[in-house]
Amino acid sequence: MNRDVDVVVVGAGQAGLSAAYFLRKAGLVPDEDFVVLDRYNGPGGAWRHRWPSLTFTTVHGIHQLPGMAVPEPDPAESVAPVVSAYFGEYERRFALPVHRPVDVREVRDLPDGRLVVTTDDGEWRTRALVNATGTWEKPFWPYYPGQERFSGRQLHTADYRDREEFRDRRVLVVGGGASGIQLLMEIAEVASRTYWVTRREPVFVDRPFDRDWGREVVARVADRVSRGLPPESVVKATGYRLTPQIEAARRDGPLRRLPMFDRIEPTGVRWRDGRFAEVDVILWATGFRAALDHLAPLRLRGPGGGIVMDGTRVAADPRIHLVGYGPSASTIGANRAGRDAVRELRRFLARRPQPVAA
Repeated sequence: MNRDVDVVVVGAGQAGLSAAYFLRKAGLVPDEDFVVLDRYNGPGGAWRHRWPSLTFTTVHGIHQLPGMAVPEPDPAESVAPVVSAYFGEYERRFALPVHRPVDVREVRDLPDGRLVVTTDDGEWRTRALVNATGTWEKPFWPYYPGQERFSGRQLHTADYRDREEFRDRRVLVVGGGASGIQLLMEIAEVASRTYWVTRREPVFVDRPFDRDWGREVVARVADRVSRGLPPESVVKATGYRLTPQIEAARRDGPLRRLPMFDRIEPTGVRWRDGRFAEVDVILWATGFRAALDHLAPLRLRGPGGGIVMDGTRVAADPRIHLVGYGPSASTIGANRAGRDAVRELRRFLARRPQPVAA
């Protein structure tokens, strides 16, 4: 295995496998010209960690990887094992060896203009990097006064497994994103009582998610990252699709939104006006942040808190592409990002001379 490569791909989820596919299609040889590193024990990316009750009925949709259709499972089937098997078959069919589990710890500059990728399995020296680490490893936990004194249970979406653990409990769900809404509706079927709080009024959209809407969303997110601002949540960019089930839950069920509380007390939460809700569990469905800590030595973040992007490329460093970041943080967008990143990297590698061995 060559430890000096042209491209290192970090992450073997949708975006990483897409990039690997297009690298191979461009003529680069796996484990000689490029290498794919993934921190998980098996294929599937973040999908392998989704809660068992997330089925093909409730998931927004899974777009196929380039060149291979997604199997058509029973709508009631759990998503995680099906997608993990699909990703594994994809790696085999297109001969894309993924090194796992490999934890990438940091990426630094080398004096010859290359990058060194340091992992728990040694180092790779590379001319370019495709980062496809997604967000699952960085759940966002906001802080509210008194949080550390809460006597009940607190968990994040990333920790959720099954609604049965909330049976006959009083549950507060924090967050107006897709996960918060889906889990609230699921938990409400078994909990003794539920509360739903969000920082802003959720936007429910009664229109099909068609190509025009998709272009609007991509343009909006692309504008943010091109200005060095952190990507916003998917639901903030798109709104939440108003289905008959959502309409019913808003009218008669658990989707009755309350504003954010002001502090947490040992047995519940309190608002500024004195209202109090006694709860046993707080579920923080507050989203995730891009898992980019390993890139910190490169000082890519700007004063806006994000990384200035030009398409998939880091504007300040043509060696580095972020796929599955910003406008490509979706299954459809990840495929396009892999293709676009490889197209640019081919030009970059062609015009930049190979480093001279010492």
